[in-house]
Amino acid sequence: MSTAPASVPAPAPAPPGAATAPGYRAGRTLRLRVEARRQLRRRRTMIVAALLVALPFILIAAFAIGGTPSGEGRNGPTLIDTATASGANFAATCLFVSAGFVLVVPVALFCGDTVASEAGWSSLRYLLAAPVPRARLLGVKLAVALGFSAVAIVLLPAVALAAGTVAYGWGDLELPTGGALGSGSALPRLAIAVAYIFVSELVTAALAFWLSTVTDAPLGAVGGAVGLTIVGNVLDAVTALGSWRDVLPAHWQFSWADALQPTMEWTGMLQGTSVSLSYAVVFVAFAFRGFRTKDIVS
Repeated sequence: MSTAPASVPAPAPAPPGAATAPGYRAGRTLRLRVEARRQLRRRRTMIVAALLVALPFILIAAFAIGGTPSGEGRNGPTLIDTATASGANFAATCLFVSAGFVLVVPVALFCGDTVASEAGWSSLRYLLAAPVPRARLLGVKLAVALGFSAVAIVLLPAVALAAGTVAYGWGDLELPTGGALGSGSALPRLAIAVAYIFVSELVTAALAFWLSTVTDAPLGAVGGAVGLTIVGNVLDAVTALGSWRDVLPAHWQFSWADALQPTMEWTGMLQGTSVSLSYAVVFVAFAFRGFRTKDIVS
């Protein structure tokens, strides 16, 4: 005789003055450092970190085998053409080749796996029965996921800068269109570019997090977020959409390159930031609203 899995129904609001267990404090449940330690020890975290650290060295090996990059076969000069000019150039090149997709994957993984994995392990209902308030559970998991995503986005250019400096030396950031940024101003510009990339990835993060609250399959949440991000990139390539592309986050994903110009342009990054934050707020609101009344059966 089989039994149906127990579920954790949405909690009813406690009446004013309702008694709680002695010593119970909602703010002390599921602490940030505990959740961060759990996520840090997971195998997928180690694998993602290893791949991001290895990517710059793979590119250095590719340049060593293939020679100095050139603009042949492309419509115009890009950051790849100056990749071996200095460590700063190499870091910018790593951002150029990874911002469109490579960095999307760890963000989707950290944010899409966070709640769905608990459901997949059948441990989510026990967390809520601890009891951990639903809003706190989502808030802590989202904060940790965003923290790991930020570390992943910073890790790649940081390793690239160090490895590129060893391989190609320290010097000015040469621009593919001509001119250069002094080594003193190149680092702040790269920091601004990395910060903007993180903001632009908030759309993928929020979408993956929302999907993580509506499915028990982590790969479904991660794959759904990555897939919809790819769809956005495809739609942005359809020039027939005209000004409709301005509302697509993908349309502004490379606006960080405006920070690597002789005179930095803020317009594109500000527009991209507003679009990304708007989508992110909506998806996070969907996650909290839906999870608040969801029956937890796993």
